[in-house]
Amino acid sequence: MGVELPYAADADSPLKSEELQVLRAQYEKEGPYVGIQTKFNYAWGLIKSSFRNEQQEGVRLLSDITRNAPERRRECLYYLALGNYKLGNYAEARRYNDILIDHEPTNMQAGSLRSLIDDKVAKEGLVGVAIVGGLAIAAGVVGGMIFKGARRR
Repeated sequence: MGVELPYAADADSPLKSEELQVLRAQYEKEGPYVGIQTKFNYAWGLIKSSFRNEQQEGVRLLSDITRNAPERRRECLYYLALGNYKLGNYAEARRYNDILIDHEPTNMQAGSLRSLIDDKVAKEGLVGVAIVGGLAIAAGVVGGMIFKGARRR
């Protein structure tokens, strides 16, 4: 009997706009001297957003934190993985998530996110194969029609 991992709940649970606005207001209030925790909180809220531009900004802020405050890197890894997953950057998502799992092999959220990433990559891979296969069949039909038309002349 397998162990059921908890779902990476942050993947599909955006904050209410009012909640994100509270984080944004605090971030903007601190201006150029914004604290690392405030920046992290705002980035977390942005990553959870349903809007691509906000997710991108969240990834950018978390990347900035990992560069400028390496002691906070571990905290950022899951949300960098999640943000990249939501943006469709699956290789980056897997890279960040794998780093986290290397440091915390029993991290159940990271394990759940790994499953989400793997499922999405497999699904999109199958869609890609179907598209290529469909194009090959269409090219074969068109080629056959051209060949058949050339034989009639």
